Amino acid sequence: MVKTHNETTPKQDGFWMPGEYSAQKRIWMIWPERPDNWRNGAKPVQHAFVNVAKAIQRFTPVTMVVSKKQYQNCRMQLPETIQVVEMSSNDAWMRDVGPSFLVNQKGEKRAVDWQFNAWGGLLSGLYFPWDQDDLIAQKICELTETDRYRTDDFVLEGGAFHVDGEGTVLTTEMCLLNENRNPHLTKGEIETYLKDFLNVEKVLWLKDGVDPEETSGHVDDIACFIRPGEVACLYTEDQTHPFYQVAQATYQELSAMVDAKGRHLKVHKICCPKIPVVLPDDIEVDKIEGTMPRIPGDICIASYLNFLITNQGVIVPQYRDEHDGLALKQIQALFPKHEVVGVDTLEVVYGGGNIHCITQQEPL
Repeated sequence: MVKTHNETTPKQDGFWMPGEYSAQKRIWMIWPERPDNWRNGAKPVQHAFVNVAKAIQRFTPVTMVVSKKQYQNCRMQLPETIQVVEMSSNDAWMRDVGPSFLVNQKGEKRAVDWQFNAWGGLLSGLYFPWDQDDLIAQKICELTETDRYRTDDFVLEGGAFHVDGEGTVLTTEMCLLNENRNPHLTKGEIETYLKDFLNVEKVLWLKDGVDPEETSGHVDDIACFIRPGEVACLYTEDQTHPFYQVAQATYQELSAMVDAKGRHLKVHKICCPKIPVVLPDDIEVDKIEGTMPRIPGDICIASYLNFLITNQGVIVPQYRDEHDGLALKQIQALFPKHEVVGVDTLEVVYGGGNIHCITQQEPL
């Protein structure tokens, strides 16, 4: 029987979130279908999700959850070796709506079910309603028979933080201190939530992310842990690039940081696409009240940093850009024991995210 632990925290119970580079049992994804977010009835982006899932499956089992309406289509497009489970959702961002899985020293698992408000609630959320998305973590916990902690008074998304598995969490002030998340809490109180529910000792705060409009600056587009004591950082020296100022500032901030173990972070630079990705002229999506519009020419958050580390593999976005190969080479150098696989995810970035945003790992 699955329990919800309301009287204690993961820190009190000895559970913590392992780093993404720890051994994984499964990767969870959600099938895309919203016609007001994904162009051409989501058909082009469904092909991209299939290719991402196939790439991951070479290293780690994948479960795709999908609506009743799209079940047959999804099942037919994916290999039989990828599990497909019917589950309602509002969109397809498993990183942000799925459970953050935890482990303890006995090898037991639990999960945090964060309150979700579509990246801003009624103040600046990207769509309404988001009620089914907010149930995804609970449903996955039920399916996997995983006890959970529910933060009914704390809003957070999985893409807003990275953990090293050894007591440190990395996040941004732009996102977590935004009035559209937890305006009733001080920075210190937010730190306490992170420490209690991820079981960490130190919060490393970056000032900004590269995506103020949609996610309010999620960290997973700008920096991530690649192993304890080491981070990768989005970087460019092209002063005309829209990410230049944030990338430069982030590199300087990370270079001065010390983790919970007293290690000065080793910072690795990962390039930006040479040509910034923008929404194409044929981005036509359905116009629905309450959904953020997609306007041709808008800058997309096309970051090579939005990759997924999985068992023996790293799955990296590709944008049909001159720097695609360079990014793969840079990331391969950081993961000499992994196979680095590039997947064309232009259609995913047109919808506001990328490979890390559409996946969530379940540890062994």
